[in-house]
Amino acid sequence: MAHRREGEEELGRATAAASQAQSRRKGTGTRSWLAVSESGQTRLEEAGKHAIMRRTGLPARDLRVLDPVLSYQSTILGRERAIVINLEHIKAIITATEVLMVNSNNPLVVEFVRDLQDRVSSPRDTPQQETTSIDAVGGTWGSPSTNSHHDMPQNFNESSDLQNAERDIPNSKAAASLAAGLKLLPFEFRALEACLESACRCLESETQTLEQEAYPALDELTSKISTLNLERVRQIKSRLVAISGRVQKVRDELENLLDDDNDMAEMYLTEKLDVHSVEQTSLREESYDESLEDDEKRTEESKSQHSSEIFTGVKPNIEELEMLLEAYFAQIDGILQKLFHMSEYVDDTEDFINIMLDDKQNQLLQMGVMLSMANMILNAGIVVVGVFGMNITIELFDGQPRQFWETTFSTIGGCLALYLIAVGWGRKRSLL
Repeated sequence: MAHRREGEEELGRATAAASQAQSRRKGTGTRSWLAVSESGQTRLEEAGKHAIMRRTGLPARDLRVLDPVLSYQSTILGRERAIVINLEHIKAIITATEVLMVNSNNPLVVEFVRDLQDRVSSPRDTPQQETTSIDAVGGTWGSPSTNSHHDMPQNFNESSDLQNAERDIPNSKAAASLAAGLKLLPFEFRALEACLESACRCLESETQTLEQEAYPALDELTSKISTLNLERVRQIKSRLVAISGRVQKVRDELENLLDDDNDMAEMYLTEKLDVHSVEQTSLREESYDESLEDDEKRTEESKSQHSSEIFTGVKPNIEELEMLLEAYFAQIDGILQKLFHMSEYVDDTEDFINIMLDDKQNQLLQMGVMLSMANMILNAGIVVVGVFGMNITIELFDGQPRQFWETTFSTIGGCLALYLIAVGWGRKRSLL
C-alpha cells in the first residue's frame, strides 16, 4: 500500500509538471512545427514565434498568415530568405533548405507531407561537386546549423583556394547542365510545386464531388418540383458559391504573382543563397588583403560597393518559375471554368423552374377568370329566378305547366350562351 501511494504521488507530480510545462509553452507562444529537409526527412520541433522569425527572416505579420485560428485569404509571399504559402489546407514556410509547417493531424496535410517528401527527395539540379564548392566558399545563408560547420580560413593560402573554388562554380554549373541535359527545379520550387499540386488536387476533388451531386439533383428538380429537391439544390448552390470563391482567390493570387516579375525573382532562394556565399567569400578576401589600419575606410566603401553591385546585378531567369506557375494557373482556371459552367447550369435550371412556375400561375389565373365569368352568369340566372319567385299575381302564373319548363330551360340556355360568348371573346383577345 505504501509503494502504491508513493507511485500515485509520483504520477501526480509528473502530471502536474507536464501541465505546467504545457501552460508555460502556451504562454510563451511555443508551437509544434513539422520540418521537411532537402533529403525528405521529417522532424518535429518546438519553436516559438521569435525563433521562427530569426530562422527564416520573416516579419511577424507574415507569420500571422499561417495562424490556423485566423482566417486569411490564399497568399503566396516571396521574401528575402523564405516563401510563405497559405493555400487551402497548406500553411508552410519554404526556405532554401527546408519546409516548415504547423503540425496538424488533418488527413489532407498528412497526404501533402508524403507527397512533399517524395518530391523533394529527388536529386537537385546542381551536382555534388557544385554543392561541395559552394560549401567550401562559405557557409549557407540563413541556416545556423549549416553555418556552424564552416570555419574562417586560417591563412592567406586558403583565401586563394577559395578564389579558385569561386571561379570554378560557373564551370561546374555549365558542365552539370550539359551532362544532365534537363535542369531540375531547385528545392524551393519543388516544394512550391508540391503545395500548388496539393491545393489544386483538393479543389479538383471537391469540384468533381460537387458535379456528381449537382447535375442529378438539378435534373430531378426539373422533373419534379418538391420541397426536398429544392432544399438539396439550395445546399448545392451554397457549396458552389463557397468553392468558387476559394478557387477564385487562388487564381487571383497566381495571376498577381505572374504579373509581377520582381515578386517571382524574390522566390529564387537557392540562387540568392549562392550569391550571398560568393559575396561572403569576396568580403573575406578583401578583409585579408587589407592590412593597414589607415585604409579601413576605403575597404568598407569597397565592400558596400561590391555588395550593391552583386545584388543589383543579379537578375535571375524567371522563365522556369513562370512556366511552373502558368501550368497551375491553367489548371486552376480550368477548375474555375467547370464551376462557372455548373453555376450557369444552376441558373438555367432556376430560370426553367421559374418559367414552369409562371406557367402554372398563368393556368391558375385563367381558371380563376373562367370561374369568375361562370359565377357572374350564374348570378344573372339567379336574378331571373328571383324575379319569377316574387309573390305577385301575373297572367303567366295562370298558364299551363309547360310554361314553367320553358322558362326554366330558357334561363339555363341563356346562361350557357352568355358563358360561351364570354369565353370566345377572351380567347379572341388572347386573354384566355
